[in-house]
Amino acid sequence: MKILCLSVVIVLLSGYANTQKFTDKYDNVNLDQILRNDRLLINYVNCLLDKGRCTADGLELKKAVPNALQNGCNMCSEKQRNGATKVIRYLIDNKRAWWNELEQKYDPQGNYRRQYEEEGKRYGVHL
Repeated sequence: MKILCLSVVIVLLSGYANTQKFTDKYDNVNLDQILRNDRLLINYVNCLLDKGRCTADGLELKKAVPNALQNGCNMCSEKQRNGATKVIRYLIDNKRAWWNELEQKYDPQGNYRRQYEEEGKRYGVHL
């Protein structure tokens, strides 16, 4: 899935590098642990929303999100796409208010939503 993160995660997975691919430096982050812990998750969300401090990996994520959205996550690895899908689905299903804020910031006109909506459905993500 390539939507708003793949908005959030690349949400938590990838970093940004000035190469043809995002760095794999954060590919082994335990996403389940972050998703189960609101304190950790909200720190990433707040970083992305410019509402709080960013960790080093949060900064990498924040740099990656616009590129991933604009370019169909063409710099993402398969592992990063899968992680992004997991996080996006979790946010939509369990933390909708946080998702809505992220979507408002990164896709205020709904262009990416329209662009990736059909693809998202194939991955079980229903906006």
